[in-house]
Amino acid sequence: MENEFDLKVEEMAEAGLHFGHKTSKVHPKMLPYIFGTRNTIHLIDLEKTKEKLAEALRFIQNLVSEGKTILFVGTKVQINDLVEKLAKECDLPYVKERWLGGTFTNFPVIRKRVEHFLDLEKRKKEGDFEKYTKKERLKLERELENLEKKFGGIRNLEKLPEAVFVCDMVKDKLAIKEARRKGVKVIAIADTNADPTLADYPIPANDDAISSVKYILEKVKEVILKAKKGK
Repeated sequence: MENEFDLKVEEMAEAGLHFGHKTSKVHPKMLPYIFGTRNTIHLIDLEKTKEKLAEALRFIQNLVSEGKTILFVGTKVQINDLVEKLAKECDLPYVKERWLGGTFTNFPVIRKRVEHFLDLEKRKKEGDFEKYTKKERLKLERELENLEKKFGGIRNLEKLPEAVFVCDMVKDKLAIKEARRKGVKVIAIADTNADPTLADYPIPANDDAISSVKYILEKVKEVILKAKKGK
């Protein structure tokens, strides 16, 4: 179906999706998605972005319609709140702090840590912390805070997700490596310094500008919420 997701090249350009990295940082496998340079910055071909984004959105739509799970990963400071907001609105898991090694490859161990966190949280809610001394309570509060930071976004992830959406392929390369090893499909924003072949569904676009990432995440959110409604 022609442009079923209402993707407009003009809007993408306004959001700065076409600005890549310095030409010296280019990954050779991104060259097919580049159409030129401006002041030593590579420019991404937005017609190709439109095509690849539509492919990714179609895949996301199908997954969500089948009740499958997508884990969102965005650990870069300038975008991690955007990722958390989107995931919460779509009721999907997310990682906004550092990716913990073993999240996929050693999932049972990670899940045990999550269960410990949930148990601690429950005990606090039920007033169980009150029986401890002030010092012990403070220690438990600190532990809970630390666990919330690490595992809050994956509290409901009881098994490996079917796909992972990565906002920065270079910064979160470990998430991609683990996903590929465990057969989890990879959807990812691929800037000019990344290897797009590491993603099943690469989206060639600027992964640094908040406006660019926001544009893509908004489109993803629309598709997810619509698919959940129609399920």
